[in-house]
Amino acid sequence: MKWRHWRDECQRNYEEQKFSINPNLETVVRILCGEDAVFSEVKDCCDPWYHMLISKALYQDPTVKACDLHYYIQGCQDAYRSTTRLGELDSILLSALESDVYQVIKDSRTVFSNGWFVAHLTDLLHHCGQLDSHRLQFGSDLQREFLLLEYAGSLMSHHRKYLELYLDHIPLDSEKKANKVLKICEDRNMTEQAKSICKVMGMRCIRNKRLGAALTWFLRSKDVGFATVLAEKYLLEYSESGEFTNLDLIDYLGPSMLLSNRLTFLGKYREFHKLYSEGEYHAAGDLLLALLQARLAPKQFWITLLIDALPLLEKTELIFSSQQTRELMKCLEELTTEYKLGKKRDGLGFTEARKDQLDVLKLALSRNLPKAILQEGTVNLL
Repeated sequence: MKWRHWRDECQRNYEEQKFSINPNLETVVRILCGEDAVFSEVKDCCDPWYHMLISKALYQDPTVKACDLHYYIQGCQDAYRSTTRLGELDSILLSALESDVYQVIKDSRTVFSNGWFVAHLTDLLHHCGQLDSHRLQFGSDLQREFLLLEYAGSLMSHHRKYLELYLDHIPLDSEKKANKVLKICEDRNMTEQAKSICKVMGMRCIRNKRLGAALTWFLRSKDVGFATVLAEKYLLEYSESGEFTNLDLIDYLGPSMLLSNRLTFLGKYREFHKLYSEGEYHAAGDLLLALLQARLAPKQFWITLLIDALPLLEKTELIFSSQQTRELMKCLEELTTEYKLGKKRDGLGFTEARKDQLDVLKLALSRNLPKAILQEGTVNLL
C-alpha cells in the first residue's frame, strides 16, 4: 500500500507537469511511475530483454508473483524481437522464469555439451526438493542419477588428466602416503608425477640430514643431478671422518650406480674397501688404480685414493707391478704439479698432514718400483 501511495503521488506530480522543465528528469519520473511507453523509448539502455523485465516488474508491480511474470515477459521480448533474435540461452531463462524445470534441464543438456552445468543444476534441484514433483521423461524417473553418470563418464574419457591434477595436489605428509601415491603413478606410467614425488621426498630427507633415505628416493626416480650431489656428500663425509654411513645402501647399489659417474665411483670405492678388508690385496690394488686411470673420482679426492695405496705398498708381498707403480707416480706428479701451479689450491685437500703422507707415499713408490722391476726380471729369467 505504501508503494502504491508513493507511485500515485509521483503520477500526480508528473501530470501537473512539475518536471517538464527538464526532459531527462521527466523521463526518470515516467520510469518511476511505471509508464509502458517510456520503457520502449529507453530499451537501448535495457538490452537484453530480461533487463527490461526486471525494470518493468520493479516499477509497475514490485510484489508480482512468479506465476504472473508471463504477463510481462511477452511484452519485453516483443520490444526487442525486431532487432535481436532470441537465442538458446533466452529459451532456458524463459523456461526458468516459467518454473518449467523439465524444459530447463532438457534445453541445458542440449546447449551445454560438456554436461557440467546440467549435472550440477539437476543435483542442486534434487537436494532442494524441486525434482520430487517432476518425473523427467528421458527414459527413467532416476534422471538425476543418469545425468550424473553421464557427466562422470565424460570425465573418465580424460581420466588420466584429472588423475594427474588430483595426484599433484595430494599432501605428502608421510613416507607411507608418498609410497602409495608413487605406486599409483608407476602403475600408470605417470613419469613426471613420479619424479616430482621422489624429488619432494628426497629434498625433505636432505633437509632432515637423512642422506641414505634421500639417495633412495633419487635412485628410484633416476634423478642424475641429485644422485650426483648426494654421492659427493658421501665422499666429502668420508674424507672428513674416514667412515661411510649407510653402508647397506652403498653395498647394494647394484646397477643403480651406473646412473652417474660420481655414483659409480662411490660404489666402486666402497668395493675397494671391502676387497681390502677381505685380504684381496691384488684385486683391491687393481681396482684402486683403475679408479684413478678412469678419472671417475673428483680431483679433490685423488689425495685420498693415493694415500689408500700406501698400506698396499707397505705389504711384504708385492702388490703393484712396475707399470702400475709408474701409473701411481704419474698421478701423484700430476696432482702435486697442479698444486704447485696454484690451480684449485683450495679444493685439492693439501693440508699439512696430507703433505706428509704424500711424502711418505712418494718414498714408498720409489722403493716399490725397483722391487717390482727386480721381481719381474727374476720371473722372466726363470
